[in-house]
Amino acid sequence: MCLAYPGKIISINAEKAVVDFGGVQKDANVSLVPDAEIGDYVIVHTGFAIQKLSQEDAAEVIKEYEKADGKYGKTK
Repeated sequence: MCLAYPGKIISINAEKAVVDFGGVQKDANVSLVPDAEIGDYVIVHTGFAIQKLSQEDAAEVIKEYEKADGKYGKTK
């Protein structure tokens, strides 16, 4: 089973985006979500953005993860 945290796109250059996951930034390929734009929230799996989320849906998912463990985006 995979769990995916929503991340916010902070930059895009061609098919490569930088996605912020609560302060942790990762590169992601956005070719599977061609309408993705800076500021959009996406679900990333194995380095590929696979789905866009509304800001409201992303906020609700993040809130639920934080309630579960309080560690969203934080490293150990």
